[in-house]
Amino acid sequence: MRYFIAFLLVTSLFVSCKKDEDQTIIDEEIILAYLHDKNLEDQATKDASGMYYIIYNEGTGGHPTTSSTVEVKYKGYLTDGYVFDQTSGSSTVSFPLTNLIEGWKIGIPMLQKGGNGLFLLPSALGYGSANQSGIPSNSVLIFEITLVDF
Repeated sequence: MRYFIAFLLVTSLFVSCKKDEDQTIIDEEIILAYLHDKNLEDQATKDASGMYYIIYNEGTGGHPTTSSTVEVKYKGYLTDGYVFDQTSGSSTVSFPLTNLIEGWKIGIPMLQKGGNGLFLLPSALGYGSANQSGIPSNSVLIFEITLVDF
């Protein structure tokens, strides 16, 4: 019986890892297609995390760390253009960076005050397989972010 339970645990772990690998490949294909469709292929850089980004303006004044509270303007949308969240007008919002999704923890420290960029997050760096307030599971997320202050 113990061997059977161990077998089930190992099998479920293998299936889970295989599913994650498959989603990583799917996300990569979606991101590359989006970059191609928008003629952004030559501008985008791939981070070791799998995130693609374009820094339009690096800004000045140093980079925040993951322990910083950041003040940002942003727009978050899916590859089909559906905007799921954004700041409005000249409004900004502040967050402790440590409390945000992994893609923001990686991307925002690439900017300095006044800097802005485009960040294309594979689903694992966003909300993964969880549905989140109008964002379907396993969604590639795109963010236009301006770092106002930290």
